[in-house]
Amino acid sequence: MSSKNSIDNNTLPTHKWIDRYLEYVLIEKGLSENSLASYSQDLTSLLIFLRDKSFRLEELSDKALFLYLTYLRAKGLKSRTLARHLSSLRGFFAFAMGERWYKEDPGHLLENPKLPKKLPEFLDRDEISRILAQPDTSTKLGMRDKAMLELLYAAGLRVSELIQMKVLDYDAQIGILRVFGKGSKERLVPIHFTAQGILNRYLENTRPIFKPAEDNMFLNRSGKGLTRQGVWKLIKKFAEKAGIKRSISPHTFRHSFATHLLEGGADLRTVQLLLGHSDISATEIYTHIQAGRLRAMHQKFHPRSGM
Repeated sequence: MSSKNSIDNNTLPTHKWIDRYLEYVLIEKGLSENSLASYSQDLTSLLIFLRDKSFRLEELSDKALFLYLTYLRAKGLKSRTLARHLSSLRGFFAFAMGERWYKEDPGHLLENPKLPKKLPEFLDRDEISRILAQPDTSTKLGMRDKAMLELLYAAGLRVSELIQMKVLDYDAQIGILRVFGKGSKERLVPIHFTAQGILNRYLENTRPIFKPAEDNMFLNRSGKGLTRQGVWKLIKKFAEKAGIKRSISPHTFRHSFATHLLEGGADLRTVQLLLGHSDISATEIYTHIQAGRLRAMHQKFHPRSGM
């Protein structure tokens, strides 16, 4: 097949294979405009390199692709940007193999760079206490917000789990929440007595005032379930009122929940179950907490640590 690549270095090269792939991801996979733009940019970068080195996309060799990977790394791309770039290439090559444009998959060389594990942002206990103290529980909205914040922190909920929670998902007699996480996986999470008392008060005395139109646990002024955006805005408001300058989100409560459990002596497996992680590797981002606690214990009790 002949390439439509332009010889003019002042114009961006194109290729009918890539045009066909971009059409596929737009129409059949329904990618957003931003994602499509990223795919197009990454694949155009490959075409520019191939044009400048006098390689052809139709005859892409291991050598050409290896040189391209070396070129990308030499540009100093950050790991996440490079990983996204390689993902775009792998997607194209998988599509090309399905179309039988290549006899062998050129993408077998493409391995993602190791991404640094970003430590989760969490609040310390004083910051949590300040935020939880902000809602005015003399009002129906304040009582709702108080119960919502307490539950986020007491159970380590994702915001999606919070807004989808139904009244019947809470067993007030034993203080257990039934939580439906990712992939509708169900888990049972106990909550402490303080959170139970506040949640019971909200459900018995405050929630009926909202004139519920839905069975969601937390409702807006119209008696319908809260939205993800609504919860974000409330948390931002209470964080500002508590004097917390950095940006936090509902997920910050989840990270704080896990961090404080580990600081208190919980093991990683227990935290994994409470968070609803199917793989413990997802929970291992918190191991820095355990390491810090062990280091402090070692320094405190080892007979030679003070020497």
